Amino acid sequence: MAEYLERIADKVLAAALSSSGAVLIEGAKWCGKTWTAARQARSSLLMQHPDEAANNLTLAKMKPSLLLEGDTPRLIDEWQLAPVLWDAVRYMVDQRGTVGQFILTGSAVPADNVTAHSGTGRIVRRKMRPMTLFESLESSGVVSLSALFAQAEPSGKSNLSVEQLAFALCRGGWPAAVVQGDTAALSQAFDYVDAVTNFDVSRVDEIEKNPARVRALLRSLARNTATQASITTLRADIGSNETDISEKTIASYLNALTRIHVVEDLPAWSPKLRSRTAIRSAATRHFVDPSIATAALRAAPERLLQDFNTFGLLFESLCIRDLRVYANAIDGDVFHYRDKSGLETDAIVQLRDGSWAAVEVKMGAADIDNAAANLNSLARKVDTEAMNQPAFLMVLTATQYAYRRDDGVLVVPIGCLRD
Repeated sequence: MAEYLERIADKVLAAALSSSGAVLIEGAKWCGKTWTAARQARSSLLMQHPDEAANNLTLAKMKPSLLLEGDTPRLIDEWQLAPVLWDAVRYMVDQRGTVGQFILTGSAVPADNVTAHSGTGRIVRRKMRPMTLFESLESSGVVSLSALFAQAEPSGKSNLSVEQLAFALCRGGWPAAVVQGDTAALSQAFDYVDAVTNFDVSRVDEIEKNPARVRALLRSLARNTATQASITTLRADIGSNETDISEKTIASYLNALTRIHVVEDLPAWSPKLRSRTAIRSAATRHFVDPSIATAALRAAPERLLQDFNTFGLLFESLCIRDLRVYANAIDGDVFHYRDKSGLETDAIVQLRDGSWAAVEVKMGAADIDNAAANLNSLARKVDTEAMNQPAFLMVLTATQYAYRRDDGVLVVPIGCLRD
């Protein structure tokens, strides 16, 4: 078995098991859900096991309770292959009345009507994403997002060069690729895109999809990463570069890609403002991992180093991936902000207690001044009588050193950050 690198999801799962009867871990294929869940499970049911799959599906139809027997926590991997297991788990949790009974994993979201109950109060959901730079041991982790919310001063150095960041971005956070650690690891993202294009996107809803059109859409999404490109924009981009496709088809394909956790757009933040400025509600386009974009574009690290415009957009997507994982670990969510005046902020991290922070992503030192001015403009717009003052304003960079500027804005390299 390959080396297991500690995941932030390890402690998230442990905390959820200590307070709920069952935990559902959702996320993209190959992001490490089963590996992580198995470390805390005491028995397991692998629905895709080649020697047992047919028998498992038969039992699920005839007597699903038999599949739930075993030491707890019991792992039920890819539960959506037999959706009846959801209601069986919910019923068993009710009957036993104790926490930490089951861990369910799923790489696809089933249709809304396949279960009788939502699972509220019995099954909690936790999202798992590919590995962050801290989890892959590439970020020094000397700056903690949690500590920044507690007003800690950022300090430290990133050891990641621009060349290393380009490699990490193209390799992605796929555990099997991370532990390889060499150029062969780059093939993982290409294999992932091939699997999505040819199989996964059609299997999620049993509706056959044209692989050429799926690949064209993935390429268009890659070209529009970190933008608020509309379906109309995506269609025009695909039509001018690949093949014609209707907006209805694009919407259907996007829904399928979202359900298998390939696409994870960043929702808009809606704060209370001092003035009546209209806030744009469109989401920002992102993949769950930036390596999906580079694979869709057939881009190697060397190509990114020759195209810093594309590199910058994909670097933003990498930072969003990491911020989402770090924020999730401290009960937070990530949004973006854009208003009618043109003011934009790449990321807003908001915790459940109402604390929030604004983050701009810039690769180089030359852009830090403008980013800091942008963040201070946002801070002045927010109505702090109705909302908290920002816990901090931060420019997240590809530079080396973490520090606080004279205007109070933090500068933190992504190669220093952790949860």
